Amino acid sequence: MLQVFSGKKILITGHTGFKGSWLSLWLKQKGAKLYGISKDIPTQPSLFEALELEQGMEHIIMDIRDLSSFKKEVKRIAPDFIFHMAAQPIVSLSYSDPIETFTTNAIGTANVLEAIRDLDQKCVVIFITSDKCYENVEWVWGYKETDMLGGKDIYSGSKAAAEIIIHSYYHSFIKKMPHIKMASVRAGNVIGGGDWAADRIVPDCMKSWSQNDKVEIRNPGATRPWQHVLEPLSGYLNIAAELWNGGDFNGESYNFGPPSENNITVMELLEKLGKSWGFEKAEDTYTQTGELKFSEAGLLKLNCDKALFDFKWQPTLNITELIQYTGDWYYRYYNNAKDVRAFTMQQISDYEKKASVKKIAWSSDI
Repeated sequence: MLQVFSGKKILITGHTGFKGSWLSLWLKQKGAKLYGISKDIPTQPSLFEALELEQGMEHIIMDIRDLSSFKKEVKRIAPDFIFHMAAQPIVSLSYSDPIETFTTNAIGTANVLEAIRDLDQKCVVIFITSDKCYENVEWVWGYKETDMLGGKDIYSGSKAAAEIIIHSYYHSFIKKMPHIKMASVRAGNVIGGGDWAADRIVPDCMKSWSQNDKVEIRNPGATRPWQHVLEPLSGYLNIAAELWNGGDFNGESYNFGPPSENNITVMELLEKLGKSWGFEKAEDTYTQTGELKFSEAGLLKLNCDKALFDFKWQPTLNITELIQYTGDWYYRYYNNAKDVRAFTMQQISDYEKKASVKKIAWSSDI
């Protein structure tokens, strides 16, 4: 199914970020002609730079909040696919700069929708938001696509706002444009090699462990539903291919999350992750701090039955595999950075093979 992307012009907003870099490399492996729009390189170190992605795509520095310039670029590129990932993704930053968070995540999304209204060729557009778009009422079962949107914190509110904008634009304009197909997709608690964003558990671990220090953890007993970055990306590519091939899912929203057995504590994550770095037990990897920089919600997990029912999407990696993928990547990076691109490509190929063995629908004819 992923062969549909070969030779296609694909625009990724936020291509210099963690998920955007993984998606860019994966699509490059599939033979796509890539264009990327981002306002900057968001972290140092940078996965985008480590993978040398600028050499394999048209790399455009631009703020998606600049509607006039963005519309001109989209019109010039005339993409077959757009994956809209550009966002302010850090919860802690949303407290210090709420206006940037809302204008980037909500108005930036509206600008993408405005731009595609000017297209006159076939185009599939995937809007990537977040599981935080749901109003978190602290219940134990998974949130469905029909559950209430909302957010008590700025970041969650910005993602809920983006989803409302997507919904209203679809029904007001896009639904009447037969050459444009679109969907919104939601995922959360993604880990994997090359994430160096602030205030995230795995990047914090890697920065500390690479310097032979213990990582400071606020709440080692907190439980989260973990998934590798390739899992939701496979879902995004899956729905994009379905829409391109005429699947009747236009205007829909989809969750892409891990199975319930991937809900483990931070301490359990550190114990498994530390094995790639030679730690024997979790207590060797961290020290606990009482500092709480910002309010943290409880467990929020997703119900992914809709994606399973509509196009047979399901996760590929178990909890041990996804943590090993992550730990091995960082260990390789910090100890032999020269082959990081080849190693990342190998992880993508291994992931595809595992999905094929499990006969997951998107992996046919990969």
